[in-house]
Amino acid sequence: MNKIFNWMLAAIIICGMTMVSCFSDTKKSAAVSATDDCSQFVTITDVVPDVILEIRYFGTYNFVGTRIDGYEEPTALLTKQAADSLKAVSDDVMSQGYRLKIYDAYRPQNGVDHFVRWAQDLTDTKMKSYFYPDLDKSVLFEQEYIYERSGHTRGSTVDLTLFDMTTEKELDMGGTFDWFGPESHPDFCGNPETGEYTGDNSKSPANPKRSITAEQFKHRMILRRAMLAHGFKPLDTEWWHFTLKDEPFPDTYFTFPVKHK
Repeated sequence: MNKIFNWMLAAIIICGMTMVSCFSDTKKSAAVSATDDCSQFVTITDVVPDVILEIRYFGTYNFVGTRIDGYEEPTALLTKQAADSLKAVSDDVMSQGYRLKIYDAYRPQNGVDHFVRWAQDLTDTKMKSYFYPDLDKSVLFEQEYIYERSGHTRGSTVDLTLFDMTTEKELDMGGTFDWFGPESHPDFCGNPETGEYTGDNSKSPANPKRSITAEQFKHRMILRRAMLAHGFKPLDTEWWHFTLKDEPFPDTYFTFPVKHK
């Protein structure tokens, strides 16, 4: 009898751990689903031909330092609804003299799993000086830089910046995409709700002298205003990250690879 009880208890514990792992990033529903159905997705450049692509996870210049699992082609996909809204954003910023430059959009679950495996390997720090010089790699889960689930995998989230058509260069945002630190927060040195630059860099305790200029903050706000005006919502820790407010698949995590549709 004791053996049977112990077996049942172990099964309950394992199931409980699995549920915590699966649902840790899900707040809207008690359940999530996974699918490889890509029928509701489009290649972004088919809808928004003016965007520039720099798909960081297809190459090696990213915080892992290698191509990420699931990125089979240097392209970007989104749900149809998110792509349509991004077209409106593109038209908006084009009228101001800019183009959108995309670093990442839909991200398959095995790409997220690749990030998790990398974060668990504390010996692999070859890209530390480029993306997380102020952090010990052991804190990446604790400080929520790495998750087991990502909004990107739901298909309506995009990471992007602005390209200045006059200078033919990216706008200077005062920090690189995927920088792990408070310098990436939209409220670093300013108030993103009002667009006011304050110069307050107190959120950067690792390097009190690190700051961004009023012009760099202004550039971040140009992108933010355009994204919010056309149906996207921001993330409070990354100036480049936006998700469609009315995303069509809030509880679905897709598994198909990134390649041209």
